[in-house]
Amino acid sequence: MQRNVTTRTKRGGAHVARLVLLLGLVVAALGVATVAGVFWVYGRDKNLPDIQKLGDYRPKQVSVILDANGQRIGELFEERRTFVPYEQIPPIVVDSFIAAEDQHFWTHAGIDYLGMLRAFVANLRSGKTKQGASTITQQVVKTFLLTPERTFRRKIQEVILARRLEASLSKQEIMALYLNQIYFGHNRYGVQEAARFYFGKDVGKLDIGEAAMLGGLPQSPENISPRKNPRRAKERQTYVLNQLALGGKLSREEAQKWIDAPIKIVKQPFTELGSAPEWVDLVRRELVAKRGEADLASLGAVVKTTVDPKVQKLAQTALRHGLWAADKRLKVGGKVRAVGAAGVDAEVARLKKRLPKGGPSAKEFYDAVVTAVGDRELQVDLGGWPATLALPTGPRFQRPADAAPRGKKGADKEPPPDVAARDRFAVGDVVKVVLAARAADGDEAEPEAAEDDDEPAAKAGGEAKHGNRVAFAPGPEGAVVVIDLRTRKVRALVGGFASKIAGFNRATMAKRQPGSSFKPFVFAAAIDRGKATGARIINDAPAVYDLASNAVWKPKNYATGKYEGPILARRALARSINTVAIQLCYDVGPDAVAELAERMGITSPLPHEMSLALGSGEVTPLELTNAIATLGAQGQAAAPRFIESIDGTPEPEAAPREALRPEVAYVVLDMMRSVVQEGTATVARSVGPYVAGKTGTSNDARDTWFVGVTSDYAIGVWIGYDDPREMKGETGGHTAAPVFAELAKGMGIGGKPFQRPANVIDASIDRRTGLLAPPDAPKESFYTEVFVSGTAPTEIAPMPDETTTETVVTGEYED
Repeated sequence: MQRNVTTRTKRGGAHVARLVLLLGLVVAALGVATVAGVFWVYGRDKNLPDIQKLGDYRPKQVSVILDANGQRIGELFEERRTFVPYEQIPPIVVDSFIAAEDQHFWTHAGIDYLGMLRAFVANLRSGKTKQGASTITQQVVKTFLLTPERTFRRKIQEVILARRLEASLSKQEIMALYLNQIYFGHNRYGVQEAARFYFGKDVGKLDIGEAAMLGGLPQSPENISPRKNPRRAKERQTYVLNQLALGGKLSREEAQKWIDAPIKIVKQPFTELGSAPEWVDLVRRELVAKRGEADLASLGAVVKTTVDPKVQKLAQTALRHGLWAADKRLKVGGKVRAVGAAGVDAEVARLKKRLPKGGPSAKEFYDAVVTAVGDRELQVDLGGWPATLALPTGPRFQRPADAAPRGKKGADKEPPPDVAARDRFAVGDVVKVVLAARAADGDEAEPEAAEDDDEPAAKAGGEAKHGNRVAFAPGPEGAVVVIDLRTRKVRALVGGFASKIAGFNRATMAKRQPGSSFKPFVFAAAIDRGKATGARIINDAPAVYDLASNAVWKPKNYATGKYEGPILARRALARSINTVAIQLCYDVGPDAVAELAERMGITSPLPHEMSLALGSGEVTPLELTNAIATLGAQGQAAAPRFIESIDGTPEPEAAPREALRPEVAYVVLDMMRSVVQEGTATVARSVGPYVAGKTGTSNDARDTWFVGVTSDYAIGVWIGYDDPREMKGETGGHTAAPVFAELAKGMGIGGKPFQRPANVIDASIDRRTGLLAPPDAPKESFYTEVFVSGTAPTEIAPMPDETTTETVVTGEYED
C-alpha cells in the first residue's frame, strides 16, 4: 500500500515537472517570439538611421596653422580632432581601449550578451545603475547615429544597428571610427589630438603608460583627466594596465612597471599656440577662398604660413614699446593736468559746461577731476556726474619704467602704473576717461572689479552711491607689417597692442590716411615721366591751385607753414616739404600718381585729385607697405603672400609684374635714404647706412607712419587712435619710426647695399643750383646724386663764390 502511494506521488511530481517545463518552454518561446517581433518591428522602421553613411566618414577636424619653422601657432576648428588611420595607431593603444571598454571586442558580433547579463545582475544587486554593457560597436552607433535619450526604443535600435554595423564594416574600421570620434576632455576629440594635448606627441609615439591612461579616459573624460584629477587618472590607468596583463597583452612585471611610474603630462603641448593671433584670421580667409566655407569644419588642413616667429615677436615687442612711449607722452592712464584740492569745485563747474545734459556719451573721451583717492580706485567727477575709476591691470597699463624703444632716452621718473592709486594720484588731478563700456576692445582699458567692494570705497572717502563707472581713456593703437622683398612673403604682421583671434586687425583692416608717407609715389611718377630728378630745384613757396570742383586750394607746409624757397627735390623729400610734392603732382597730374600707386600695390580706391600728393586717400598698413616694397623689388609688384603650403603642397607664387622701371625705383629708393640720413627719420639712422624710408603724419596727427626699406625687407608701422582723433605733438618720425628702428636692429638688417640696376649713373651736383659741380669746387659744396641715364643735368654750375645768396638753400624743414 505504501509502495503504491509512493509510486503515484512520483508519477504526479513528474507530471507537474513536465507541465512546468512545458509552460517554461511556452513562456520562453513567447519571450523569444516577442523579442523577435520587437526586433522585427523596429528593424523595419523607415526612420532607422542608415549605417552606410559611416563608410564615408568625414569628421569635423582641426585645421592646424604653423609658422615658418613648423610650430603650431593657431587652430581653426568646431571640434579639435585630427583623423589618423587605423594602420598608424599602435597595437598597444588599441589594446588599451579594448581592455578598458570592451574586452570581447574581437569576438562578439556587436553585442556582448554575457556582459549585458553580468551588468544586469550587478545593477540589480546594487539597486542602481552601476555597470554598463555597451560594446565599442554600440558606442560607435550611439555616437554617430542615435540621440542620447535613454528609452526602450532607442536601446533596441542600438542593438539592431550594432549588429548591422558588424556585418557591414570590419573590426578595424569600427575601431578606427571609435578612436577618432570619442571625446577626451578639454575640448579634444579623437586619440591623435588627445595624445598631443596630454603628452605633446603623435599617437604613434605613445608609450604603454600613456596608451593606458588614454584608454581609460572615455569612461568620464572630464573627471578622469590628469590635468583636473591626477589621483583618479592614476587609478583608472592602473585598472587598464591590470586588464592588459590579465588579457595577456602585457606581462605582470611590465604592467607593474607602468603602474609604479607617474603619469607625466606636458604643461603646454604647443608653446607657440596663440603667439600670432592675427594669422589665424588670415589663414581662415585664405582657406575659405580656396576650399569654401561649408568644408572648413571638416577640412583638417595643415597650413604652413610665412610668418617668421622671431620677427613676429620682435615686431610685437617693438610696437608695444612704441605704444607705451606714446602713452607716456600723451599721459594715457595718468594725470593730464592738476588744479589742486582747492580747485576741485571750480573745475567741476567748468567741466559741467562741456558735459552733455544727458551725461557722457559712450563714444567720447572726457576730462574728469579726482575728488577722492583709494588704494585701487579713484572717485572722479566729469562735471556734476560723479563716477568710480578703477585702476586697470591689463598689460597696456603695466608698462615698464622706461617705455621708450631701445636707444631712446626718456626713462619714466614717475611711479610705475601698478602701484597704489594714492601713490600716483591726488585730489585735484585731472584725468582723461571714457565710459567703462567703451573699453570693450582690449583688456588694457577694462576696469576690474575689486576683490572687496567695500574697501576701496571706504578708503576713498565713503561708499560711492552713484553707480557710475568709467575707465581711463584708451591710448593709441598700432600695426606693423614686415615683407620679404624677393618673395613678397609676409614675415610678421601685428594688428595691435594685444591682438585677439577674430579681433580688429589694424594691419589689414584699418584704412587710414598715409599722409606724407605717400609722397614716394608722387616722386616716382615725376621721375618716371621725366618731370623731376633728385637734383631738380623746386621753389618751396606759397601757391594757389584751382581744383576741378572750382574751389581754390592754398596748401602749406606741415606744422609751421614756413617756406624755404628754392630747394633740391632730394632735400624736399627728406624734409617732407608739402609744396614740392604738390608741385610735382601738378606737373604729372593726380591721375598718373594714383595709377602708379595702384600698379605698385595700393588696392584701396584713391582720390584722383591734388590732395593725393599729401596722402589724402585711405590705405591699410599692409597695402602701403607692400606698395613701397615694390621700390625695393626693383619696380616689380606682387601680392603679399601669407601661406607657404597647404597639406605639404607649396602654394603657387603669383608672377610679379613690372609696375615701375628698375632704374626709377632705385633712384626713388636712394632719395628715400636721405629721409633717414638727414631728414625726418634720423632715429632710424642707427639701423645701418642702407635704410630708405618715409615718414607720414596726417592732418592733426591722427595718423603717424613710417615705411622703411632695406635690401631684403619692407617694414611698415602705423600708430593712431582707432576712432581717429588728434595725437597732439606726435609725428611719424617721433612716434612710428622708433618702432621700425627697434625692429630692424633686432633683425640685424640695414648694412647691405641696395642692388643697383643698369641705366643708373652718378653725377657730382652743386648743392645750391642742382647743376653739375665745377671740377675744382670745394668738397662741401657738392654731393653725389643718382640719375636715370639721360636725365642728369649737362650745365655746369658756377663756382660757389660766383653765386648769389638767393640761390642758397638753408633753414629747418618740417614733416
